[in-house]
Amino acid sequence: MNIEHYDLAIIGSGSGNSVITPYWDNKKVAIIDSGIFGGTCLNVGCIPTKMFAYPAQLASNSADAARLGVELNFTSADWPGIRDRIFSRIDAISEGGKVYRDKELDHTTLITEEVQFSGPKQLTTSTGRIVEADQIVIAAGSRPSLPDVPGLDLPGVHTSDTIMRIDRLPKRIIIVGGKYIGSEFAAIFSGLGSEVIHINRSGQLLSNHDNTISDEFTRIAKEQWQVALNRTLHSIDQEHGRLRVNLSATGHETNEVVDYFTGDVVLLATGRVPNTDRLNLPAAGIDTDAGFIARDEYLRVLSDGEPLEGVWALGDIANPQMLKHVANHEQRLVSHNMENPHAMKPDTLAPVPAGVFTRPQIASAGMTEEEAKSQYGEDAITVKIQDYGDTAYGWAMEDSDGFVKLIGEKATGHILGAHILGSEATNLIQPVLTAMSMKIPAHHMARGQYWIHPAMAEVVENALLGLEVPDSGCI
Repeated sequence: MNIEHYDLAIIGSGSGNSVITPYWDNKKVAIIDSGIFGGTCLNVGCIPTKMFAYPAQLASNSADAARLGVELNFTSADWPGIRDRIFSRIDAISEGGKVYRDKELDHTTLITEEVQFSGPKQLTTSTGRIVEADQIVIAAGSRPSLPDVPGLDLPGVHTSDTIMRIDRLPKRIIIVGGKYIGSEFAAIFSGLGSEVIHINRSGQLLSNHDNTISDEFTRIAKEQWQVALNRTLHSIDQEHGRLRVNLSATGHETNEVVDYFTGDVVLLATGRVPNTDRLNLPAAGIDTDAGFIARDEYLRVLSDGEPLEGVWALGDIANPQMLKHVANHEQRLVSHNMENPHAMKPDTLAPVPAGVFTRPQIASAGMTEEEAKSQYGEDAITVKIQDYGDTAYGWAMEDSDGFVKLIGEKATGHILGAHILGSEATNLIQPVLTAMSMKIPAHHMARGQYWIHPAMAEVVENALLGLEVPDSGCI
């Protein structure tokens, strides 16, 4: 039996690729990935979607401009041109990374096969190659989750992995799923000129967000594209050359078809699942928790509740957050702990921020209002909602939708949650995140520094000052 031995084996070429620091220059490293080199974020996730979201935002500016007395006419979008500009850049980065690991470095070996565990420190590829390593990092990511309904294999039915490569902009697209992936693509396709039908199981879009955010975004979305709530996908078939999406009423026991829509393209944005089921984890005795690999505070994989020596996990396969900035942080932590086994650091970084690049943008970090009430008690928290339109830059924009919602602890002034809906929300949340991470009380954050007037960030300053918290003593 020919066994290939390595100092380090990494499953996954997304954030896992960055585990290969200069520490490993004189050691043997295998990186194993049967998919597109570079992982989800680079190829089918956050980067290309935001590269589509930006031109879609530009295309939709005509409506905002008209309100301010400026006539801008959006006539059409060159979908193939936008697509090719985006992927000519992304594909080159992916291919360059693959060539670098496979051809240019002597100490790294790229294995482009499916792989499964065949022992605690042993992996077997789909062609029978056996790989053993002193250290194994599992960074195998996630994939789209698909509902179990008929018609998923019909031409024109897509997931987020394939929808951005289609040949032409659809006249009508039906999007199933109301969380962040579905909402971002609804904004992209409606902004670029498609008619959008947005279907969601519950009565709110972005229902995992703070209720104020979810309620307001659902209202705004209904003004921009068609939204069908409380509907569950029943099946997909074809009717007169178009796709027909059949829907049942959510919660109905009969599951009978009560609605249907026809369109050119269907996007199934019904969530993502970790790739744990593809790795034969029981052969290594690796624990899972709700489908994700279980880890300790140092990101070591657990086996029967105890750390499995020399096996680590990071990113989507182990963290329900499924965010690239989380995976990148975890990569840095795993790298440090592998390289410094006698000075390991636990994962204590919090809170985790998240952005939804829809229209308008949404950003959040920390607790929702309901979570804060449940944990601290209603009388112990303070909530402030500050409208964009109540600040000078908001006047310039004539903004009537955007707001900042902060949740604080009355006794300490610490910020427990931050939720922003509006222009540049993903940038505006960063100073609040600094205050939350560094435990800077709200009033001190507001009065302990200058805030540029009349910049948009004043809406954050005013929200901080609006919380009923102790005075910092700053003038």
